[in-house]
Amino acid sequence: MYTSRTLTLARLPSGVPIRTTVHAYGEGELVDGDDGPELDAPEEGPVVYAQAAQHGREVNGTAVLRRLHERLVGDVSETGAEGEPTAADLDGTLVTVPVADPLTFDRVSYTTPESLDSRQPNMNRCWPGDSEGSLHERMAARLWAFAGAADAIVDLHTGSPSMATHTVYMRGDDACRGLAEAFGTDLLLAEAAGDDADTEWDERGFAGKLRVAATREGIPTVTPELAHSKEIVPAAVEAGVSGMVGALRHEGLLDGEPDAWDGAVARNHLGRVIADDSGLFVPESDLAVGDRVAEGERVGEVFDPTTFETLQVARADREGIAYSVAREATVTAGATLVGVAERIDGE
Repeated sequence: MYTSRTLTLARLPSGVPIRTTVHAYGEGELVDGDDGPELDAPEEGPVVYAQAAQHGREVNGTAVLRRLHERLVGDVSETGAEGEPTAADLDGTLVTVPVADPLTFDRVSYTTPESLDSRQPNMNRCWPGDSEGSLHERMAARLWAFAGAADAIVDLHTGSPSMATHTVYMRGDDACRGLAEAFGTDLLLAEAAGDDADTEWDERGFAGKLRVAATREGIPTVTPELAHSKEIVPAAVEAGVSGMVGALRHEGLLDGEPDAWDGAVARNHLGRVIADDSGLFVPESDLAVGDRVAEGERVGEVFDPTTFETLQVARADREGIAYSVAREATVTAGATLVGVAERIDGE
């Protein structure tokens, strides 16, 4: 079974509604309720919720859900997907929202302007939302009606060309770790929360992330960060579709087991090689995202573009995985040159 409905998330000052579309596949269906569409699902059978474009410039997740939609309900003769699972094969319900934040999507941006939401310009800082709150808080609350009723959540995001594809999960949560492994990216980043996190966690409002809010409600949730933003990259889309199939198998919606995972786990938001001064950054020519680096290893240099003087020989502050490498040469003091994730395999 497949159904879809238009969902009004909130309204602009002019009264213009902010709308998106919700899709449901499998045993459950979307029906019209008093306050808009609702999910009518059997009491038995898992429900998986997946969304994309919570940050509007991160479009590969939207392309992933489109490709998955084609596989589940498309014409096999057109998609070439013979033998692929269809909606009728789902033993449970998949709910997807391909554009979670139309405001940032239309602006190709990460946040909304202050004039629209001065309290929460970043939608991924206000979950589970507030039906009487700011614009983003109301939008999150409307989507939480679906996400909060799920048994597992995949929140598709996009990093950048300078960042390795990875999946973030809540450190110490075995259910989240299992879902992350099922999604299948080579690199998993375990993010500590609350008292176990560093000061940045509170300073940047990470408690309001969808992944954090849902995990604290007992819903295993992961955030895949697919490579590239602002452009649809076929390799990133394929990785996302494969990951979604793995997640659906892990949660029992599809027959079979996800592919065996054999990657690396590292701490999230720790090692950063910082620019000591402003200038031009030249990374080492053989340094690529995903590479392992040793403590003290040279990762590039910052030089003065007017005098040609080397201002800094940048070196890794710890052993780990280079999960991001700045590719825009012009940097300011304090900018991150290379992100180094410290391995914690064996947890």
